[in-house]
Amino acid sequence: MAETSASDAYAVIVYRADGRWELGVLPDAATSHLDGLIAAVRQQPGENGAFALVNVADEFFVVVRVQMGRVRVLLSDVTAGVAWDLAAQVLDHLDLEAPGEDDLEDIWPVGDLGVFDDLGLDEMEMGAILSDTDSYADEMLSSLARRLGFSEPFERVVDALVN
Repeated sequence: MAETSASDAYAVIVYRADGRWELGVLPDAATSHLDGLIAAVRQQPGENGAFALVNVADEFFVVVRVQMGRVRVLLSDVTAGVAWDLAAQVLDHLDLEAPGEDDLEDIWPVGDLGVFDDLGLDEMEMGAILSDTDSYADEMLSSLARRLGFSEPFERVVDALVN
């Protein structure tokens, strides 16, 4: 199973303060361990909680949202749980098993598809974004950022990380 390294992944923290979206970068260690990622999100301020968007090798992404003590998690591709430690940890957190060899051709998300319902992105729209199998994880995250209204700051943060 592949361990997530700093060159494979990045994590962007997102929250609202004074009616504005605020974004930052979480430490590389937050991309390796789900418990550490949840702890990092818990430490953030925010009018309605905070969330992290984690891109791993453009293969899959994880959303972790902590809102009033409640932890909500979404994994974009269940099959990533076979090859990547972070994805396997998400499956464990969700009390799910990684798919068997016969199921590796089918990509589907697991977790809380309604993680952004209160922000105007419902499960149906999230499902539409996630069902675009021609898009890489970074492109899906850009779509989420655009739909939620923080596309420009998200792109600035990501550009600074990858360039």
